[in-house]
Amino acid sequence: MKKTKIVSTGACVPEQIITNHDLAKIVDTSDEWIVQRTGIRERRISGGENTSSLATGTARMVLERANVDPKEVDLIIVASVTPDYGTPSLACMVQKELGAVNAVAFDVVAACSGFMFGLSVADKYIRAGLYRNAIVIGAETLSKIINWEDRTTCVLFGDGSGGAYVEVSEEEGGIQQEELGSRGDLWDILTEGFTAPANAFNQVSKENAEDYFVHMDGRAVFKFATKMVVQSVENVLQKEGLTPDDIAFVVPHQANSRIIDVVAHKSGIPREKFYMNMDRYGNTSSASVPLALHELDAKGLIHRGDRIILTGFGGGMTWGTMLITW
Repeated sequence: MKKTKIVSTGACVPEQIITNHDLAKIVDTSDEWIVQRTGIRERRISGGENTSSLATGTARMVLERANVDPKEVDLIIVASVTPDYGTPSLACMVQKELGAVNAVAFDVVAACSGFMFGLSVADKYIRAGLYRNAIVIGAETLSKIINWEDRTTCVLFGDGSGGAYVEVSEEEGGIQQEELGSRGDLWDILTEGFTAPANAFNQVSKENAEDYFVHMDGRAVFKFATKMVVQSVENVLQKEGLTPDDIAFVVPHQANSRIIDVVAHKSGIPREKFYMNMDRYGNTSSASVPLALHELDAKGLIHRGDRIILTGFGGGMTWGTMLITW
């Protein structure tokens, strides 16, 4: 039976590092306040790089590590809420920079769950036999949609990109199980990028017609995440007849260390199995899960046969959990 396996991972982040102490110089906050509430100590912030350059850097790395020629790539999927343009897609821009002339390229939007949604789409195309392989990327420059005067949000986010090269396999392993979900009734607890339908032929006020900043009800997001992520992880394990003891690592969305504390406690999975790098990168939205997965891979912490859970949640509201065998 055809399955989709992850062959290589990659990442690309800006060189500029902004610490909590740096933020304290421009907004009323402190290192202690941020660390206690989020676990974040620093984040990468664009020094001029846009999302397409970060995504392209990741794509180049995954192909190099997989030893694959760009002309052999069938599919490119990029997940992002901070593209360079409304159109063209980031995926098409990446395709051009790679010279992946034979690839189909498009974007998906599922906020911080975006990488799981993109990986799920690639998996279905590959299992159906339509494509042999794919590059799946999560990439963000969230710094361009942050209100740097709002201390409740500007301390949380960072810029970066992560991804994977996947291909068809007849072997055991690969993507084993998944659960994706959406709660559109909660769409308004996390938003960004609003544009009003103002034009020359209606009475819509052009005042505040564009609001690209992130707006978030932190308590509502916390409540959603700690409930849905736990349920989703439990559902995926149950479908495969597995227990927390069978899992080598959980790679969660790197939003907040307190959320992960609650998820670990409720799911019965030891906290030491949750790989976290939010202290160094902050919340990078769709990039956070693949960025953390790449670190695990690059450090040699994952071994063949290890079962790993990828899980994320984001605006929409959406969530996505995947069980993969390395």
